[in-house]
Amino acid sequence: MRELAASRAFVEACSALRAAAEEAAERLAPAPLVEALVAKGYAEREIDDIRGIIDVFSHGNMPYLMIATAARLLLDGRELGGETEISAYPDRHGPSMERRLTLIEPHHADAGTAAVYDDIKATLGLPFVNSDYRALARWPSYFAMAWDGLSGTIGTRGYDAAVLSVHEFAVGRMAELPNPRGLDPDTLRSAAAKDASLAEVTDVVRLFQWLLPGLIVNVAYFRAQLR
Repeated sequence: MRELAASRAFVEACSALRAAAEEAAERLAPAPLVEALVAKGYAEREIDDIRGIIDVFSHGNMPYLMIATAARLLLDGRELGGETEISAYPDRHGPSMERRLTLIEPHHADAGTAAVYDDIKATLGLPFVNSDYRALARWPSYFAMAWDGLSGTIGTRGYDAAVLSVHEFAVGRMAELPNPRGLDPDTLRSAAAKDASLAEVTDVVRLFQWLLPGLIVNVAYFRAQLR
């Protein structure tokens, strides 16, 4: 994926994926939080810091999903695109590298944040809390409000449709992108079998490829809350 990930086509696909995810999240009508945060004593600079961290994940989760999607397609026996020619993306893309992520691990969390973590795992059916949430938990009162606003939409028809739209967008766009290295199912399956059983690797890839669309919608929802 290295050459593809540095290409104009890949960067443009990730940008389009982000736009589609944010449009899907907007359809869920997130309630704004800025006034409530100001009332709690948050300064504009603090709110901008939260926005900055959200932007890191808003950008970074897109290539992550595209690469996980490529892995899933190949491990499931499906081919990627046949085009091998690419055009390199000429500039750096993404948020400032000055942003530092401070992750609040479960053993560092206060009782309120630990309760939010437990609710995230129960609501999403996961054995862990993604780094996106652990980074936003740096601001515990904000994070509790943000999750409370989002959690009621999870599992609704509109939410499920938003997640499915992101999943389908990633699958459709990944299948259209160039494949400069000519990566094929047999090559990736052979590489996977050197690490563990093919079934085990495939199960993990499928888990993350299906988890990420929901995570992307959730992060887009958090972003919309701070508009």
